[in-house]
Amino acid sequence: MKTEQQKIIRVLSRLRKISPSTPSQLSAYLRAYLGISFPRKKICPHHDAPFDYLAYSFLADHSQNRDVIVWANRGGGKTQLGAAATFLDCIFKPRCEVRILGGSEQQAQQMYSYFRGMIDNGYDDFLAGKVTARQSRFKNDSIAQVLTQSQSSVRGNHVQRLRCDEVELFDPDIWQAAQYVTQSKHNIPARLEALSTMHMPFGLMSQLVNDADSSKVKVFRWCLMEVLEKCSGRECSQCYLYEDCKGRAKEADGYFSIDDAIAQKRRSSRKSWEAEMLCLRPSAEDLVFSDFEERLNVKQIGYDHNAESYRAIDFGYSNPLACLFIQVRNGCVYVLDEHIQARTTLAEHSRIIRDKWPYTFNGNFCDPAGRQRNDITGTSPVTELAGVGINCTSRASRISDGIEIIRDYILSGDNTVRLFIDPKCRGLIKAMMSLRYKKSLGVVSELPHKDGVHDHVIDALRYFFINRFGKSSDCCGRGY
Repeated sequence: MKTEQQKIIRVLSRLRKISPSTPSQLSAYLRAYLGISFPRKKICPHHDAPFDYLAYSFLADHSQNRDVIVWANRGGGKTQLGAAATFLDCIFKPRCEVRILGGSEQQAQQMYSYFRGMIDNGYDDFLAGKVTARQSRFKNDSIAQVLTQSQSSVRGNHVQRLRCDEVELFDPDIWQAAQYVTQSKHNIPARLEALSTMHMPFGLMSQLVNDADSSKVKVFRWCLMEVLEKCSGRECSQCYLYEDCKGRAKEADGYFSIDDAIAQKRRSSRKSWEAEMLCLRPSAEDLVFSDFEERLNVKQIGYDHNAESYRAIDFGYSNPLACLFIQVRNGCVYVLDEHIQARTTLAEHSRIIRDKWPYTFNGNFCDPAGRQRNDITGTSPVTELAGVGINCTSRASRISDGIEIIRDYILSGDNTVRLFIDPKCRGLIKAMMSLRYKKSLGVVSELPHKDGVHDHVIDALRYFFINRFGKSSDCCGRGY
């Protein structure tokens, strides 16, 4: 009997070193040697099973380099799957170099921790030396290493595999630097893999998914339904998840507790739940204008010669100058066009603003700071504009006051929509769907985050509402 057991152990030891070559073999290998199993069923239309990503990452023919995006829910197994892909690359692909880069140090270390746990399942003899807190080397000359969110850490690396976890949290400059890390060598094609939940409208993940087709990037997408445990013994009509599940969980083969899912849904807003768990849209949590919706607030608008016309301007040079062209009709506000441009002289801005809409305006509203004189020229933006016939009015106000007026026009308490934006105003639309409140240590501020991208055009809109609809006693300017 002892001899038979030893024979089985030797056979299993040999099989451990044989690379799986089919999805079924890969699934069996993970169960047998690592004790893990990833869901293999897709439940929602147009979604993928989590295992599909791993099978593609490890087994697919990569004669043509193709980057990968994984868009999945919170708790959807992205980090563990990335760790498994890294493990398989290092064990079965000699001279494969993998770098792990997280949206935070903690996120990167979490993937690396999963990876180290897999090595501890009897793979010590594959290693070349001691596993460190940031790096693991293998006898086949493969290596896995954790990078930090810094230029010095990312730049200078030229490896075949870069796995980026929670890319939504990446610093844009670090993400840009990461584009030059991957390099094909030793018959292993280069590939960058981006894994994340989609948190923000117009955020990095949203941009990557939207550009995937034109960039020839492979996208894998799944939600809570693909990782939910199989449902049995529950009445659908009484289930809190039914509006999302529609009974599909009875076919599921995941690991996510139904009771946990119900508890999370009860303490979440609907918009947050749809974004974080159902992967339907980016999260609207902490958005300044969470009621703004393209289907309600965006429509084609033509110029009305009989309506009040205004320009609203936020000054800038390194940051963009933003000018909005607005009309008021029957108590509603219509934003017809925009001019948003950085690193341009005020004289050139003035020419563009005059030529873009060569009509008569009832007023031009701007930032009160535009009246401050330059110490060198002795002039101010307001006086320069006045010199070319654009006379501006400004009114002091609190930021929150302007935001509240804008909100009321987006959607009033009686569900009336009074703010409409033409589709050509992509900068303003993007800002309305992206501007968020500042958050520090989990505490949300009462003021929007000055991100240097979305805040300027919103400031211009705010100046319009404060000057046109604010209290006249606050006026700081004199006429138009």
